[in-house]
Amino acid sequence: MEAQETKTVMAGLVPAIHDLSSRAKNVDARDFSAESRSALLPGHDGERARRHRRSTLTRFLMTLPAAAISFFFSSAPAFADLKICNRMSYVVEAAIGIDDKAATATRGWFRIDPATCRVVVQGTLSADRILLNARALGVYGASPIPQNGRDMLCVAQDNFVIAAARQCRSGQTQAAFTQITPTQGDDGNLVAYLAEDSEYDDEQARLAGIQRLLVIAGYDIGAIDGVDGPKTQAALAAFLKSRGLSTDVVSSPNLFKTMVDAAQSPSPSGLTWCNDTPHKVMAAVATDDGKSVTSRGWYRIDPKTCLHPDVAGQPKQIFSFAEAVDGDNRAIKLKDKPLNWGGDKQLCTRETKFETNEQTDCGTRGFAPTGFGAVDMSSGGKTLRFAVP
Repeated sequence: MEAQETKTVMAGLVPAIHDLSSRAKNVDARDFSAESRSALLPGHDGERARRHRRSTLTRFLMTLPAAAISFFFSSAPAFADLKICNRMSYVVEAAIGIDDKAATATRGWFRIDPATCRVVVQGTLSADRILLNARALGVYGASPIPQNGRDMLCVAQDNFVIAAARQCRSGQTQAAFTQITPTQGDDGNLVAYLAEDSEYDDEQARLAGIQRLLVIAGYDIGAIDGVDGPKTQAALAAFLKSRGLSTDVVSSPNLFKTMVDAAQSPSPSGLTWCNDTPHKVMAAVATDDGKSVTSRGWYRIDPKTCLHPDVAGQPKQIFSFAEAVDGDNRAIKLKDKPLNWGGDKQLCTRETKFETNEQTDCGTRGFAPTGFGAVDMSSGGKTLRFAVP
């Protein structure tokens, strides 16, 4: 009989941490060399040993691939792996922090699809704490994963290794990391689960992940609930047909990559943003339902990609604003003017994630008035392309 699964809430990430079950599967494991392993064994004392451990940690982080970061838990069996398992309906990217008092290092990003696990820690590296930050892919818009951890550590937008992660350099930003306390499974390994309030199991998380991407790609599936039904089946069949794909792709490990790529291509229906610049673009959308105007952001659109904002229902009017930013999230300027795309409709935004249906007195509520442009949706679909003039 399978051991009962226990839960521990991870502060700062609404997702919870769960015990390892036999359903978890390892989709990425890689050994590190015996030389590195012997150099990182615990048990050294004194300042000289701490300096040596920090030096080894730095060399270790700088030379190993992202799938092979290693730690040591005093309460864990020797050489136990740590897996991050994703039971969310989002494709996530995770970053790991190593805190051993002598130094704090971070590394990311580890991409984890719904209903899959990834080994992010392997072997016996002496460390006092393990920290985690997780974000959803930009295709989902503003990250649904709240970041309320107490440790502010440095990360970069793309894959990164930062040996001194408490002092950010150019191109690096601070992110909230949360200390995690994984549990030990029957196979002797450690696991931390990312989960939503819906508490999906693996099968439900995978189906909910498919449903969510179908919605973003412009298909009607009803509710995103992880429950199969005729609407989901019809939408999935239509999606596969429109892309010239066989039904075999549904069981392929590349399904989510295929669907994410599709969600980032222009669509004949709904609103599509396409970033033709060499810069990251942050965008916001607003909808007028006849009673109020709701503005929401931010959506990250990477260079040379497209994105569909999740506009629900049938609003009477849609508005859009977008701005190019650099690696430090500062506005790109051309001839001393910000490189942005908007219009004359003054709506409320703020620098961090936001959603508001109050569009008056922006400043007194911690927002800023921003000029949005009206989007002509009379043909059923509209693609806005952002380019450098």
